[in-house]
Amino acid sequence: MRKTTTFLFLLALLTGCSSYRHAEFTKKDVRRAQKVIGLSFDKEAVNTMYRYLGRNNDGYDSLRAFSTDYRTEPALYFDPRPGGFQMPTSAKASLWTIPRDVQRPESNEELAFMSVAELAGLLRSGQITSVELTQLYLDRIEQYDDQLMSVITLTKDRALERARQADRELAQGQDRGPLHGIPYGVKDLAAVAGYPTTWGAEPYRDQVLDYTATVVERLDEAGAILIAKLVSGSLARGDVWFGGKTRNPWDTEQGASGSSAGSASATAAGLVGFSIGTETLGSITSPSTRCGVTGLRPTYGRVPRTGFMSLSWTMDKVGPICRTAFDCGLVLAAIQGPDGADRTVVEAPFTPRTDRSLSDLRVAFLAEAFEQDSSDIGSNDDAALQALRDLGLNPEAIALPEDFPWRTFDIILRSEAGAFFDELVRSGEIDDMVEQDYGSRANSLRQSRFIPAVEYLQANRQRQRLIESMHQLMKGYDLVISPSRGSRQLYITNLTGHPALSLPTGLDEDGHPTSLTLLGPLYGEATLVEVARAFQEKTEHDEAHPNLSTDK
Repeated sequence: MRKTTTFLFLLALLTGCSSYRHAEFTKKDVRRAQKVIGLSFDKEAVNTMYRYLGRNNDGYDSLRAFSTDYRTEPALYFDPRPGGFQMPTSAKASLWTIPRDVQRPESNEELAFMSVAELAGLLRSGQITSVELTQLYLDRIEQYDDQLMSVITLTKDRALERARQADRELAQGQDRGPLHGIPYGVKDLAAVAGYPTTWGAEPYRDQVLDYTATVVERLDEAGAILIAKLVSGSLARGDVWFGGKTRNPWDTEQGASGSSAGSASATAAGLVGFSIGTETLGSITSPSTRCGVTGLRPTYGRVPRTGFMSLSWTMDKVGPICRTAFDCGLVLAAIQGPDGADRTVVEAPFTPRTDRSLSDLRVAFLAEAFEQDSSDIGSNDDAALQALRDLGLNPEAIALPEDFPWRTFDIILRSEAGAFFDELVRSGEIDDMVEQDYGSRANSLRQSRFIPAVEYLQANRQRQRLIESMHQLMKGYDLVISPSRGSRQLYITNLTGHPALSLPTGLDEDGHPTSLTLLGPLYGEATLVEVARAFQEKTEHDEAHPNLSTDK
């Protein structure tokens, strides 16, 4: 134990994770440390490097004397567009409208699970007010969240004030759009001035930032009512946060999956009208599947991340979690587009339509992934695929790229996370995080200090190869259909920046939700929403919701 501790201590010296200077380590220590990065230089090379390594350490000390604001991104940034990429042209203006013939249900329980579009119709017909709707959701949070643990901070005063404003505006004929008056929650990675932004982690439990995320500002402009900041798994990992574990409303013995655990759980439980989540490597699509809701992960660079915690500058995306695909489209339309701060965001058309035949779409499916699963989940996948065929889709069998160093790509996320949380690691406050095991965020951040910059750049070069390979695969199709599990599609498309939609497909034999994933070309969200909406109009999976009890 003592030898291992000494070795790691020496590695910390070489990577600058200690206040000690280079005079405290020897050439022998350098030779030993090489093993961690898989290199072996001879004695003469180590002798030559020694003074340079000390100079590096001096540079690290100099760098850390300067404070870096959380909002400052690296000068290098990621662009998912392959060589020769042509931005899709704008289609006809959207033909989607808010339904005007909606009738208020008899019970508030049913009301809580209505879609955004239906609630918008009720608000405009005067059958309900935004204040009533906001209070309904606040009451449900008070009633049910003790068992779900999906909410970190209520924004009650802010919500009721803005709900009153929405009612006045709608009464005067000032309509800000379909989200006007609709209560929602945002994952607590988003800053909201005047409220805690905890990132789900104990070291940041009392953090209050003096700015508001662009997405929240845009939803304010759209008239939506922020009622709660919802649980993020600790520093965007899993469903465990400093207050416990967020639960799946369909089975409160089960976690909600992560890291947009609170967003998916609260939406599925009818505690909010819709929610905002984030995804780096599955954090919208995975909890949406677990909780039986519709989650849309936009193309990288579609929605500004300004004001959100960064886990990976080149992989993070912000998107909606809703009851229906139509709702996801309404929310995405409100939050997308450049804000002048997030340099990765581009202007791209988003005009879902209802006037084209789905049979005109070029569609593929991951045949091998469908064939691999013979369980009841696989049966739901097959039934959903057949339902899509019945809508007029004629999918062709394809396979994902294979010849890539898959175990290497994870160092991209881990390196970037290590840079963002550099101060947390060096201060020792990382020890205050709830989870400290092998799979914890704390452990991931510590080991990130031992990833060489050269390997990080090499991984990104291979990533560029993957982008080009996926572009060649996807450019012939408007849509690719995949099981939500059983293939590398989630991993690959998060690296390449492609959009995805998690579509509920029913329940398994244990009563847990299942889903299918629809993948699109870059900036192809409109087609995903169109097809998913058609599927949901022909099936009832999106209308199912859990039966909550305060007795559980």
